[in-house]
Amino acid sequence: MNLEQMYEELNVSKEVVNFCSRIEQSLEKRFYEIDKTAEFNQLKVLKAMQKNKVSDVHFAATTGYGYNDLGREVLESVYADTFHAEAALVRPQLTCGTHALTIALSANVRPGDEILSPVGKPYDTLEGVIGIGDNNTPGCLKEYGVTYAQVDLLPDGEFDYEGIKNAINERTKLITIQRSKGYQTRPTLSVEKIGKLIAFVKEIKPDVICMVDNCYGEFVEKIEPTDVGADMCVGSLIKNPGGGLAPIGGYIVGKEKYIDMCAYRLTAPGLGKEVGATLGINQQLFQGFFMAPQVVSGALKGAIFAANIYEKLGFEVVPNGSESRHDIIQAVTLGTAEGVIAFCEGIQAAAPVDSYVVPEPWAMPGYHSDVIMAAGAFVQGSSIELSADAPIEPPYAVYFQGGLTWYHAKYGIMMSLERMHQKNLVTL
Repeated sequence: MNLEQMYEELNVSKEVVNFCSRIEQSLEKRFYEIDKTAEFNQLKVLKAMQKNKVSDVHFAATTGYGYNDLGREVLESVYADTFHAEAALVRPQLTCGTHALTIALSANVRPGDEILSPVGKPYDTLEGVIGIGDNNTPGCLKEYGVTYAQVDLLPDGEFDYEGIKNAINERTKLITIQRSKGYQTRPTLSVEKIGKLIAFVKEIKPDVICMVDNCYGEFVEKIEPTDVGADMCVGSLIKNPGGGLAPIGGYIVGKEKYIDMCAYRLTAPGLGKEVGATLGINQQLFQGFFMAPQVVSGALKGAIFAANIYEKLGFEVVPNGSESRHDIIQAVTLGTAEGVIAFCEGIQAAAPVDSYVVPEPWAMPGYHSDVIMAAGAFVQGSSIELSADAPIEPPYAVYFQGGLTWYHAKYGIMMSLERMHQKNLVTL
């Protein structure tokens, strides 16, 4: 049996295979450059692990209070060294990216302070955390007297520096910078661009805290936001840095004084980082972090492959097929709800888990509209694994990400195209 026959057995037609093969062949040089970045980041992680003398003793489980959890302490040192930061908080008690961001925000602002987003509206789930607009979710920061201000990006996707300068005031305590696009079709921010923004706001107000939501961006470039002045960098372990092996968790890295505040908010004032049992998952967290650069490179190849395929078919894609990449997410504007649903059905059908399930839009908590999510993952909600999701609202853009290997990402994209082709939504 050859490769084409294998794809046929997996329900991919010859027309789709041939179309996608031509696209893949045109990307060889691009993929080589991704591999070199992955090699650099792999060595960076390895260096941090060797420096901290990681041993199998650090994989031992702790329970209860988790006092003297050597593995937890060394893992946090590995993260801090990899991100070139003073300290890190890496915990299974951080249940997701939104939770990690909530801890970072609420730990470092006080009543009367203001949070400023200079990159437009943050991801939907943070609206309830902050209390943006009419969102008065119980327990939101607005309820505690913390205000919020926002400066939208300019139409060309650049920062509105004049608007940002005017928005910063004596109450501005924290600047939140979302690196990835969320449910938007704006460009993802490069680390270099984030660095320029941080330098600009620090000139205006040197003591302002600059926090970067780094979700989906880890290991895509050779540097991270903490290399260019970010005071805190926040993310989820079931995205890039968990390498597909972390079963839960989040991280916050940055200046020690801010990380200590985060630890007090996560546990309790006076306890901080000293408690928090890791319950036997340290090995998965270490190994996932070690694997992450390679896993991210596969997901990145998948995103570029998807961009070139759907761009060739006339759809608007962000980023486009040739521009530089700064996260693993690929947005494809399909223009109809039918297109979005068909795309997600294809991704689900390509999954190793729950491939027989048909995803449907539903009213997911924290979102403005019905959302469809396709993910047959080993870890629930793990978006470093092959997944796609979209709000069912104009402009009907779907957001594709992940794939623990390049080959799986490739197959998932081919299956999305197959479903679109079967429903006469594309012409090859």
